[in-house]
Amino acid sequence: MTNAAASFRSSSLPTVAVLGCGWLGLPLARTLVKEGYRVHGSTTTPLQLLTLRDAGIRPFLLRLSAKLSPTDADTLSAMLQDVEVLVLNIPPSRAAGSAEAYPELLKPVVEAAAQAGVQHILYVSTTGVYPDEPRPMRETDARAAPDATAPLLRAEALFPAPNHTVVRLGGLLGPGRAAGRFLAGRQDLPQGDAPVNLIHLDDCVGLLCHIIELEIWGHTFNACAANHPTRREFYPQAAARLGLQPPTFLPESAGGKLIDSTLVRKLTGYTFQHDDVLETLG
Repeated sequence: MTNAAASFRSSSLPTVAVLGCGWLGLPLARTLVKEGYRVHGSTTTPLQLLTLRDAGIRPFLLRLSAKLSPTDADTLSAMLQDVEVLVLNIPPSRAAGSAEAYPELLKPVVEAAAQAGVQHILYVSTTGVYPDEPRPMRETDARAAPDATAPLLRAEALFPAPNHTVVRLGGLLGPGRAAGRFLAGRQDLPQGDAPVNLIHLDDCVGLLCHIIELEIWGHTFNACAANHPTRREFYPQAAARLGLQPPTFLPESAGGKLIDSTLVRKLTGYTFQHDDVLETLG
């Protein structure tokens, strides 16, 4: 690509804000910069500001709360200025107190985005919205219930079609998240025959970039690898690869939910890089 062509591509691409430049958000923001996007990124850590700046990301120090301080409100407004696409990557664990507070944490962002004229929000959600029942779970199977899934669904409702898209990520794998450490050394665990529903960092980043590039708005997608080994099969292998004591599971055969990611493959055309999670163990 010539310099002139690269300059035209960059000027024609939307400005993207990534709210939450952590384990997933920072690699995503870096990839978007490499693709020619202008990227704004937030962090809660002052030392991380230089990391963002060095990566070509316009950095903002921002701490979310249900009631933003004047400083944080001004920072959020500045971060969203001239932004067309906002990637909202704030996990429920960031909510102070109970899970019930999580939707309230996101509302100031939604309001600020509307005031700033942000056209699209790509909301990173979780397959935790589904009940723990032993059957396949498609996007329409999430339902409100008096448990931990209810706040997650209320949060998703803040990002309705047709302008926004919700991506429900499975369990996360990749650098710094070695699956072998999750259950290593534990004994007599339940649900040994439940399927694992995992997604590698490479596919998290790849899919989110793909959605932004192709402007795939107005949908809710499940995102995880197509291969679903059982917990009894996957976690002992994962622990052994790290030289850790493998976990053991009770002999009972209780199953669990299996996340169906057919829709995202069909509608977006994205090809997963790590569809066999056993191969990611090396």
